[in-house]
Amino acid sequence: MTKRRMTKVTIFALAAAAATLAHAADATDPTVKARQEAMETIGKSMKTIADMAKGDAAFDSAAATAAAATIAETADKVPGLFETPADDPESESKPAIWTDFADFTEKSEALKAAAGAADMASLEALRGSVGEIGKACKSCHDDYRVKK
Repeated sequence: MTKRRMTKVTIFALAAAAATLAHAADATDPTVKARQEAMETIGKSMKTIADMAKGDAAFDSAAATAAAATIAETADKVPGLFETPADDPESESKPAIWTDFADFTEKSEALKAAAGAADMASLEALRGSVGEIGKACKSCHDDYRVKK
């Protein structure tokens, strides 16, 4: 085989391997993927508020209010996303979710309530509210999320 032919074969083999890996990465269970997307939505919204509270972003009452509303809306959907266990290596869910689903649901409702009651009218009010939202997130993560 010529050197040029070997290079083409090597490039083809690497491309095929990359395509296989990309396909494997997309093979995450759709249920798990929906859960991950919901958690990412909550996380991004929490970051928006937390950055304002820390002074890493300018205070914007409208953006903070929208972020809190997104957290509340998404938290409301969380229990429905976890009704069925999914055995997927990409999942960060602890089995305890399904052995104590009532508590898991309660914690999701607490997050919804904290975000829904958040006062984002001023920076001082936001700072008080972000702590309550953060406690609700942490409470659930402590019991029901695998730390990776």
